[in-house]
Amino acid sequence: MTDHVLSWIVFFPLIGAAVVLILPRSQERAMKLVSVVATFVPLLLAGWIYLNFDRSTPELQFVEHYPWIRSFNIYYFLGIDGLSAPMVLLTALLCFLCIFASWNTDKGIKGYFSLFLLLDTGMMGIFCSLDFFLFYIFWEVMLLPMYFLIGIWGGPDREYAAIKFFLYTLLGSVLILLAMLALYFATEPHTFDMTKLMAARGSFVGPFWKVVFIGLFIGFAIKVPIFPFHTWLPDAHVEAPTAISVILAGVLLKMGVYGLLRISYPILPEATVWFSYPLVILGLINIIYGALCAMAQKDFKKLVAYSSISHMGYCLLGMAAFTQAGMNGAVLQMFNHGTITGMLFLLVGVIYDRAHHRDINGFGGLATQMPIYAGMTSLAFFASLGLPGLSGFISEVLCFIGAFPVYRTITCLAVIGIIIGAAYFLWTFQRVFLGQLDDKYKTLPEINARELFTLIPLGIIVIILGVYPMPMLDIMRVTLGNIISIVQP
Repeated sequence: MTDHVLSWIVFFPLIGAAVVLILPRSQERAMKLVSVVATFVPLLLAGWIYLNFDRSTPELQFVEHYPWIRSFNIYYFLGIDGLSAPMVLLTALLCFLCIFASWNTDKGIKGYFSLFLLLDTGMMGIFCSLDFFLFYIFWEVMLLPMYFLIGIWGGPDREYAAIKFFLYTLLGSVLILLAMLALYFATEPHTFDMTKLMAARGSFVGPFWKVVFIGLFIGFAIKVPIFPFHTWLPDAHVEAPTAISVILAGVLLKMGVYGLLRISYPILPEATVWFSYPLVILGLINIIYGALCAMAQKDFKKLVAYSSISHMGYCLLGMAAFTQAGMNGAVLQMFNHGTITGMLFLLVGVIYDRAHHRDINGFGGLATQMPIYAGMTSLAFFASLGLPGLSGFISEVLCFIGAFPVYRTITCLAVIGIIIGAAYFLWTFQRVFLGQLDDKYKTLPEINARELFTLIPLGIIVIILGVYPMPMLDIMRVTLGNIISIVQP
């Protein structure tokens, strides 16, 4: 299995989806157990990759390279480096935990779990693909299951949210497709191989390639999302089921930043440097605007959604500086935000399952009724607002350290986002957990073992990486240094 470990990671969930579809409709528990196995095996393999990953080289590892469509020079080309390895591990962990978060799903079990496993395959394929054509196939594969998971299993306005998500993402996909074809026809012989496109980067200079960069940027910016392409995100989060919100914030948002670092930066370095100042300005807007919008929210889930927009702005701030600290901070923020926001959306789902609403002002005093739940929520809140000793602090500080020598004024302004973030999280904690307990909540049950099982692994990671971030920084440092040397030789 280890000879083709990436193929197993990518396609084992697809095998699980096929088994779920074959099972009789009455075998609902069996479908859930198959889904557990289909996500647990990739998690084990991702852990094996993490333990066996060579941290001393920027070279691609666990490579699988086979001819696929010879007439168009398209290859089945998988491989990972220090940029993609953390994302593979994060995706495997969140998908496994989200199966348990979906355990009480009682509508269309067969469709839900088969689509979820197909989504898992699409996400894993994106992080492992090194042929642009293959990357695009997985990018599109991921779109359809997410559309149906929101549109069928979501909230009251699920159709609107799903269509909005689909149209925004489809627009981005079209722009990525056009940029991909421009790169393909500009090389001789024509190729989609990302490593060969990187080697030919010296020929991708001039005004035309800046336009191509903009096309790629918009395609990836929609996924981040970067202002002003962000409006689909709050609607999708509010209407999506809890587990899908976790995947949406924990993994899908990272694909935009990943696409920029994997494709735009090393293949179009001249255009990347040219666009660095607009990128850092957009990062600042994301940080401040997202935080202010979060502060104005009364819906618990929408608050977390806008906080995600704000926190992804730190990634843009760090990666626009082209410094080692900034790039390390940006990618570490991708991983840390995935674990922290995963916790936050799981916690919102816990209280929604009990109270059947998410109105922040409708709670109060829950710490006396649900002390364990309050403790887990406080951990996630403090990690997200950047409390020292928790993982969110490390990645944000690295982004600031990396960006300050290059963009001093903008970095100083971006710190305001941390202050606003602390304000809305502490204010939310006060309104939900402190004060007098409403009589109608005196029978709310405490968080249960299954829900704790989904939260505790993420909480442990948040604490460990907050105290000692080197397990993640070591794996990404050399690869990100290589990307910096390409962009700024």
